[in-house]
Amino acid sequence: MQFVFDVDGTICFQGKPLSEPIVAALDVLTRQGHELIFASARPIRDLLPVLPLHMRQNAMVGGNGAFAAAEGRIVAAVRFDEVTAEAIVRLIRKYDADYLVDSTWDYAYSSRADHPIRRNLDPERLARSLPLEQMTEMVKAVFLSSSDLTGLTEELRRLPVVLYRHGTEDVVDVSPGGADKWTGLQALNVKPRGFVAFGNDANDAPMFRQAFRSVCVGDHEELLTLSTEQVPADERLIAGRIRALGEQLA
Repeated sequence: MQFVFDVDGTICFQGKPLSEPIVAALDVLTRQGHELIFASARPIRDLLPVLPLHMRQNAMVGGNGAFAAAEGRIVAAVRFDEVTAEAIVRLIRKYDADYLVDSTWDYAYSSRADHPIRRNLDPERLARSLPLEQMTEMVKAVFLSSSDLTGLTEELRRLPVVLYRHGTEDVVDVSPGGADKWTGLQALNVKPRGFVAFGNDANDAPMFRQAFRSVCVGDHEELLTLSTEQVPADERLIAGRIRALGEQLA
């Protein structure tokens, strides 16, 4: 069975690498013959550092479906079309927005040095930090603050994009239209009803709708309506549920 794991808030907390109980539970899944896939809002570049070295070759979806990677290389990337990318840049200027804009690998960042997202941004210095004007492609954008975040969000919704507003962080996460975690999983040849999904937020809903089993970590209202079960956001309880499902489905 394929097991698909969201990362932040599901098996990774406070931006720290996966804990020993979680890694041990995932290793048990692998020994049982299950396949591990990671599906994150993070781009692949920022997903790698929270994983142990022996899991960095696993299949991954990054950028809420904008990226797919396998065996250590990006195998698919969905980009904003030129018109949409130019519109996003105009909105950045209009609303005096701080942002993180990702290309396939490099990024442009404009916000304070102590922002939580900045602390998790390219910690292993794998990419280049570029001025926004030098970004030749745009795969994902996160708006971190703005003179009018509500107005910015309303204008973004008129573009052909997929948008998530994360209330707990008060950031707006934008991916190209048609890109979500399920489309990213399809790029890795994952089939409907052929996997178990773990997640905690609205961006996990597309893959929950296609999963054979789905586990909501925490109490996100929408995910609870889609999930087959729930587990509290406690690493040891999550690890225990991973082990139990792995044994049940082996």
